[in-house]
Amino acid sequence: MSMEGVAWSSLYKLTRAKSGKPFSKATLKRVLGFARPHRGRLLAFVALSVVMAVLAVATPVLAGQVVNAIVAKAAAEEVVRLAVLIAVVAVAEAGLGLVSRWLSSTIGEGVIVDLRTRVFDHVQKMPIAFFTRTRTGALVSRLNNDVIGAQSAFAGTLSGVVSNLVALILTLVVMLGTSWQVTVLAMVLLPVFLIPARRMGSRLADLRREAAEHNAAMGTQMTERFSAPGATLVKLFGRPDEESREFAARAGRVRDIGVRTAMLQFTFVTALTLVSALALALVYGLGGWLAITGQLAPGDVVVLALLLTRLYAPLTALSNARVEIMSALVSFERVFEILDLKPLIQQKPDAEPVPPGPVSVEFHDVRFAYPSADKVSLASLEEVSTLDTRGGDEVLHGISFRVEPGQTVALVGSSGAGKSTIAQLLARLYDVDAGAVRLGGTAPGTGLDVRDATFDSLRDTLGMVTQDGHLFHETIASNLRLARPDATEDDMWEAIRQARLETMIRSLPDGLETVVGERGYRLSGGERQRLTIARLLIAQPRVVILDEATAALDSTNEAAVQAALGAALEGRTAVVIAHRLSTIRAADAILVVEDGRIVERGTHNELLAAEGRYAELYRTQFAEATAVAQEAVPEY
Repeated sequence: MSMEGVAWSSLYKLTRAKSGKPFSKATLKRVLGFARPHRGRLLAFVALSVVMAVLAVATPVLAGQVVNAIVAKAAAEEVVRLAVLIAVVAVAEAGLGLVSRWLSSTIGEGVIVDLRTRVFDHVQKMPIAFFTRTRTGALVSRLNNDVIGAQSAFAGTLSGVVSNLVALILTLVVMLGTSWQVTVLAMVLLPVFLIPARRMGSRLADLRREAAEHNAAMGTQMTERFSAPGATLVKLFGRPDEESREFAARAGRVRDIGVRTAMLQFTFVTALTLVSALALALVYGLGGWLAITGQLAPGDVVVLALLLTRLYAPLTALSNARVEIMSALVSFERVFEILDLKPLIQQKPDAEPVPPGPVSVEFHDVRFAYPSADKVSLASLEEVSTLDTRGGDEVLHGISFRVEPGQTVALVGSSGAGKSTIAQLLARLYDVDAGAVRLGGTAPGTGLDVRDATFDSLRDTLGMVTQDGHLFHETIASNLRLARPDATEDDMWEAIRQARLETMIRSLPDGLETVVGERGYRLSGGERQRLTIARLLIAQPRVVILDEATAALDSTNEAAVQAALGAALEGRTAVVIAHRLSTIRAADAILVVEDGRIVERGTHNELLAAEGRYAELYRTQFAEATAVAQEAVPEY
């Protein structure tokens, strides 16, 4: 490597510094745990690095011998032999370099797969509260940037430390054996090379961090504004000119940083290249004077000159090794932060499957408070300095009810009363703080606590449709098969017919292979909701939870889907949350929930006759519907 190359390499490594934190033994131990599956290749990689370091020093020595042979007018065969040796060393370096690169990439990519898979699997186990608090971009960054940063510890730093240490020792031994005077001169000039590198590297690192922050802010702005709901919000309420000025200001600052960084880099490399050229001139000057006076062979001058870069390169790299190791450890620690978050919802080792056959649902004296932020999140994932300390206030106070197999129970009440929370506890998206939620059982208290059930059996037993009707950016078929991977095309079309979507989907050019777009925004709200209902129908669960499942539908579509749901729910246990009370009049029981308590229960007629909260809600909705209908009648 030329001295200019050494300067660029030194600059790059120094600007990657991330932290001045001390080494963490616990982190290092966990890192070694990830290295264990790759230990065979790691050992081979380190051994190859040592051999390549030896070969790198051998080439200058052989070149010096060639010069000495020529000056001494040795036999041509001797020069040819040395030239062949140089060629053999070059071929060996190239071959070993390929093998080393293969080992390096295999180990590095293997670590990336292990880390990403571990983090991905762990994140999937986190409770819903984790996702409601975490910024998606920050979480994705852990899976991308930090995992790649951690990978560099195996792919580059480890071999670099070993090979550079061996190369440094060999180079010093050869140079001291050749001429201690020239070696001392080279060592005296070393601080002139390293001090500017560290000072300039620190300034460039600060600039790059600032640029990264601005780029992250622009990325967040684009991600939020370029999504379908974000773009709609900006068009309805945003100020495009202000949005543009804010974006342009950040982009302009990144531009200014880029110009300044380029000039600093050029100045840095030019200065260090000049220093290295002066050092080389001194080597040639002192070495040449020693050669002329007979104190040094001419070929040794060439050896010293060629070894000069092999002295500065490993010294510079080793001086930066701590920076590289700390950068990798910081990345590992950020990944381990995610892995150390304990999922609140876990399957017990002795979990049991939900019993076969019709399933009852029982809530017994259930009390629940949403978990505080410190139990489910990290400040760095929420991009705040400290976590919100609020939380832990009880929102359900002694909820008790039972739904017999095949019955439908409706939950009604004001917004925020706790209806959706009850549905989430049944689906075990959260765990109760006190009491129990049970499935099955022929009598109260005899069912299986959902905390004792296996995850697979809960997923097979329960089906839920939420108000937002979320779909993945995949095909219609893929979204339907999420509920039942083995569903046939006939199964899907049957569910689509029941959800009153057949005509619309058959009119699409790609039919079931139509991509629905991010969050399903290529479909209308009603179509999106009916597709989620079709997904429920195809799953055929024994217990159905409908959380405002028809809220996004107009009256015509709602009536059609209600008929489909009525047929689909026949023989199944159902818990229905409804805002429109007209849709749940046929329920076997209606529970009125207010402030986390059941304040009334009974059938539609019984509750109307009681003249309580339900009757008040019903009359209010009926009056509103009558007023809307009267307003829709044109005046003549």
